[in-house]
Amino acid sequence: MNIKMLTMGAIALTMMTGTALAAGGNTSALDDPAKMSPFFTDAGMKTLRTEKDFKAAWTAMKPDEQKAVLKDCGDATINKSHADFCAMAMKMGG
Repeated sequence: MNIKMLTMGAIALTMMTGTALAAGGNTSALDDPAKMSPFFTDAGMKTLRTEKDFKAAWTAMKPDEQKAVLKDCGDATINKSHADFCAMAMKMGG
């Protein structure tokens, strides 16, 4: 009985770990605080900077990062939670 319980526990742990690792790779560029903080005035990333400051932060990004952001803004599900940012990003580079 103990071996059966240990085996089931190991299988369950393996399944949970695999799921957690798989979910980690599907994050949006818009959810990366290191990339997004220059565009916001507050730590909670709720208030956008002025258009001038936004443009300066946008031009400081690498072109591949800009493409990733614009791609994520094109996703309707992600865009809903970042609507103001995406509108400004599309104005800058889209």
